[in-house]
Amino acid sequence: MINVLIIDDDPMVAEFNKRYLKKIDGFILVGVVHSVNEATKIINNQKVDLVLLDIYMPGENGLTLLSKIRKEKRKIDVILITAASNVDKIQIALRHGAVDYLIKPFEFERFHQALTSYQEKYATLNQHSKMNQKDLDELLLVKQGEIAVAEPLNPLPKGLSRKTLNIVINAIKKQGNTSFTTDEMAEITNISRVSIRKYLKFLNEIRVIDETLTYGIGRPLYSYMFNESNQFLLEQYE
Repeated sequence: MINVLIIDDDPMVAEFNKRYLKKIDGFILVGVVHSVNEATKIINNQKVDLVLLDIYMPGENGLTLLSKIRKEKRKIDVILITAASNVDKIQIALRHGAVDYLIKPFEFERFHQALTSYQEKYATLNQHSKMNQKDLDELLLVKQGEIAVAEPLNPLPKGLSRKTLNIVINAIKKQGNTSFTTDEMAEITNISRVSIRKYLKFLNEIRVIDETLTYGIGRPLYSYMFNESNQFLLEQYE
């Protein structure tokens, strides 16, 4: 079994990575932490084989931890799971030995590929003291069509449908960085205000949209804005 530590400052994203990991046999979750300091304590006191690491976090960032792991020559592998798409950060991660790099948002199939590919390499390298070139090439070279298709993790909450959700999501995406209200989205989609409120509540709960409460004359007004970096969180719903 491969011991895995998840490090992400967003509790919601960390939770989904945890659920994704549970769907793949052969891995044991040793912890979920939200900072480099917390991660260091676990690494110093528990056996960790693989770290699923975010870059942007309060305090020290993920690349600092990756560099520290390499300097201390720890037998720990790292897969970056981050919104950081800058080429310089990707190069730093690869030069420090990251075995894979997933840019948010990503689909579960890509997560599954990263973990199962790592699992194969981990098992092979731990079972042999020497390897020939042919076997090493088969292990290291990317194979076409090796991505496994996995079933979505969760159904939508009761009363919501994928068809209607897609309509709402498409309408939200068209708003870009412009905020909108429940009434405005109901008018845009031609869906009842009561129904729209249910979908917006769900999307806000999984952080695909951000909710803002504005106080003015009369009742408080809720407005919403699309959080593009979190749209991958919809992948686990049927």
